[in-house]
Amino acid sequence: MSRPSRAVRLDGAASRPIPRRALLVPATTLSLQLAACSSRAHSSTPEGVVREFVERMRRVQGDPADAKAAYELLSKNAQANLKARAERYSAASGKAIAPEAMIVPSLFFLRFEPQRYRARISGGYALVEVQGLLPEERAQIQCVLEEDGWRLDLQMPPLPPIQTRPRENE
Repeated sequence: MSRPSRAVRLDGAASRPIPRRALLVPATTLSLQLAACSSRAHSSTPEGVVREFVERMRRVQGDPADAKAAYELLSKNAQANLKARAERYSAASGKAIAPEAMIVPSLFFLRFEPQRYRARISGGYALVEVQGLLPEERAQIQCVLEEDGWRLDLQMPPLPPIQTRPRENE
């Protein structure tokens, strides 16, 4: 059982005990507010969301929670594409797979270490140029502004239509 904390008044006298549970609630509320501010901060600019995506992808090492965190930074179109791929894989293999599991960490590698992020914004779209140390170390990432902030609009090839073989008796 925990002992209650004692608050000390300015005149040096001890006041009534403060239960630890009373201290826990404000601390928990504060940490949740800070987490919410942090999650909004990276999506408030195109540069921020690209930087955060790179950091989250570095952490993805087979942990589904890390993959989901990176997946959440993708645009709705990119998420829909990954969802369609996951559904197709699940139907073909008989194993259910989450859309975020389609992000393969072993295929993600940085061609260079990002040093600078610069965005060109046009309405609800942005092109973020990522630069490394050398002049040839450059990449451009498309972003889109959605209701919950900036998201990476990764361009993936469209899924080809499902082909079926004609049956012999048709």
